[in-house]
This record gives sequence, structure tokens and C-alpha cells, in this order.
Amino acid sequence: MDRRIFLKKSAITATGLGLAPLMGKSYSSILGQSAPSNKIKIGLIGCRNQGWSNLKAFLQYPETECVSMCDVDDQWLYQRADELEEMTGKRPPQLVKDWRRVIDNKDVDMVIIGTPDHWHCLQLVAACEAGMDSFVEKPLANTIEECDLMVKAARKYDRVVQVGQWQRSDPHWDEAAAYVQSGKLGRVRTVKVWAYQTSKWTLPVVADSQPPAGVDYDMWLGPAPKRPYNQNRFHYNFRFFWDYAGGLMADWGVHLLDYAMKAMNVGLPSYVYGAGGKMGYPDDAMETPDTLMVTYKYPDFNIIWDHACGIGNGLFGLREGVAFFGENGTLILTRRGWEVIPEEAVNSRNFPYCYPCDDERKPNTPRMEAVEMRRGAGKGLYLHAGNMLDCMRSRKLPNADIAIGAEVAKLSHMGNISCRVGSALNWDNDTGTFDHLEANRLIKANYRSPWKLPKI
Repeated sequence: MDRRIFLKKSAITATGLGLAPLMGKSYSSILGQSAPSNKIKIGLIGCRNQGWSNLKAFLQYPETECVSMCDVDDQWLYQRADELEEMTGKRPPQLVKDWRRVIDNKDVDMVIIGTPDHWHCLQLVAACEAGMDSFVEKPLANTIEECDLMVKAARKYDRVVQVGQWQRSDPHWDEAAAYVQSGKLGRVRTVKVWAYQTSKWTLPVVADSQPPAGVDYDMWLGPAPKRPYNQNRFHYNFRFFWDYAGGLMADWGVHLLDYAMKAMNVGLPSYVYGAGGKMGYPDDAMETPDTLMVTYKYPDFNIIWDHACGIGNGLFGLREGVAFFGENGTLILTRRGWEVIPEEAVNSRNFPYCYPCDDERKPNTPRMEAVEMRRGAGKGLYLHAGNMLDCMRSRKLPNADIAIGAEVAKLSHMGNISCRVGSALNWDNDTGTFDHLEANRLIKANYRSPWKLPKI
């Protein structure tokens, strides 16, 4: 039986047979006696940064192996191949610079897509068409239009697609969301989400130059507009240019806004207003805002996004997080863990100008019990990879299914688009459009020839 068909048909029906994310666990009861041909064979597209971290997380599970690696930069392609051989004792048999050769490789069961955002749609759709499951980095895509196409492709070809929003597999995030939904905080009127990042500093302007030796720059650009090579746009810093990504909002927003929506049990809002720009570093090379605030309006509460490049002292002294402001207390959620800070009661007999009277409680007494910091285990990415492997066999939706990744990516794009057009926007979720001509233009993806937007 073809291995991909085997993986699709071998649904797990008995409890205890799932791929529990534990080091050293054997899955021979599912795959046969650990036969090499029954290993899940992984192809990595994009080797330098997060793609490599993702691959290492998957390879901690013994029934996986990497059989193909792709990168447009020879330096990182061969460096990662050497490191993989050192880690596993085995060099991948396929090292290529054109990602399409990974998709054409019949030995590959799943791909890790660790390329810049503007490449995700083409590569994910091609993987789905080839019958491969995929782990795709966040944000899901660089435009709202591409997000919709990718969801459509995953569903049409019945593929498991896990988006790299690994908080979805880190238990303390769900614990915090469940606490918000318990009602103990009281009515939540405001959710604040922030990312104050000293690591995203200024990007000094530099002259265009020739691409480094061993780099296929035209392939790196792919469907993006043709531009001269500039080191500011290459590798990590692609995040700060509209051709390829959505800046700090898309980079961190999809992680954090995801749990604002999940805990409040909502989808996309009907109204968004984003204001910001290059306020900290007006003359540097970045195109995306170094300062941005976005209000997402829901019927009885707001979600507020706030980011700043080059500043590390955010709300509650934290660089990033999500805070749910309830009438009884505030829940603060970060990668470290979560805690609840109670509100204090106010009695109008002691504060006669306060209305309404809180109750008969003494002033300065807490309205609820505090919850001390409940720390996370710090194994989110590892658990996320395990969940993906489990779902490849069970054919269940993974923790960060593509529809989840699409919705929060669209939310991030909505905030960016409002800022770019300088206007509040009304969103029609039925038609997937704004009430603004230029904003609707920014929903669309415009591919450079010969690349074409996929048709599903």
C-alpha cells in the first residue's frame, strides 16, 4: 500500500494508541515493527530559522525522518544538512533549491513550510494537491485572499494542515481560556493584546547589492514583485516589508490575538480601526509600522492590539501578552503562564461620588480570589509536532487547524489594512469585503509572472 494512503487509512480507534508526545515512545503497534518504510518521511522547505526549529521538534519523535531539504541559499541548505547528519547520523538523500522538487518526491509524506509568508499559499496548495499533509509556519498567508484559498485546498484534498501557532498545543493557554469562559472574571469589556519588542529594532537603510553567492534570488522572490537585492529584505528582516509579510502585527499578532478570540469565543469583527506608522524610526528601511494600535469592535467588548518596535516595557511590565479585563479581576496570559489579579471592591458609603454602590463589602477588599501564576511547561512546539503526527494517523483536525490559522491571519491583516488606508473599516464576513475600495484591493494577492495564484 502507498505510504500516504496507509497513513490516511490507519485511523486510530482504540484509546491509548495515539502518538502521545513522549520522548522514546514506540509506535510499532501502529506502524509495524518500526520498519524504516513505515516512518513518516518529512520534507523541509526553508531551512534557516523557524523551519529548522520545527524539523528538530518533529525529529524528537522516533518514527520520523527527514528525507528532503530545500533552501534557496546554499549556505543554509548545506549547513543544516551537516547539522542533521550530526544529530541523526543520516544525511537527507535530497538537497534542492527548488521547492517543487520536494513536492514531486514520492517518498515525502509531509512537508514543513518554513518560507517567508508570501510563499506559503503556493507551496501549501501544491502539497495538498500532491496528497501531502503540511506543517506551515504562521501567519498562514500574506493576504486575506490567499488564506481563503488555502483553507479551500486543505478541505478539497482532505489534508491535515497544522499552522505553527504552537500555543494551541501548550496546555496553559487553554487553561486560561477556559477560566475566562467560566465567568469568574465577571463581564469582560476589554481584551488587550500587546507586543513590545526590543528585538525588533531600527533597520538602517543600506544600498542595493548583488545577491550573496549561492543564493537563487529570483526563486526567493517568487510571486513577489521584482526588486533589486537588498540585504534588509532578505532572511529574517523580510517581515518588515509589505511584499512578503505584515510586520510585527502579523508576526506576533497571530499568536496572541488567536487566544483573545478563543477565550472570548468570537470570530472576525464587523468593525476595525488601526492607527500607527513609522513613529519610532521614520527614516529607517522598514515599511511596516513600528508603532500600531488597532481596535476590533464586538457587540459588548473590544479587543485592542498594541505594538511597538524597540520598546520592551509593555503592559504589566511584560514584552507581550493578552489581558482580559473583567469586572471582578484581570487575567494575564503569556508564554510563561497565567495569573489573575482581583479588582478591589468600592463601597459608596466610603466613596460617596461612586455609583452604583458595589455592595456591603468593605472597601479595598478583593472582588474575587487571586490566582497565583500557573506556569506553562515550555514544550509548546514539541507538543504541537506530536499533535500533528497523531492527526496524520487519526485524520482528525489538529490543534491549530488551517481554519484557525486563516481566521487569525485575516484578523491581523484587517488591522494592517485599516492602518494603511488611514480609515476605520466595516467588514462583511459573508462577502469577505470591506466598505472601502482601496482596502478591498489590499485583500488581494498579485503574483509576478510566471507564478499564478492557485485555482481551487
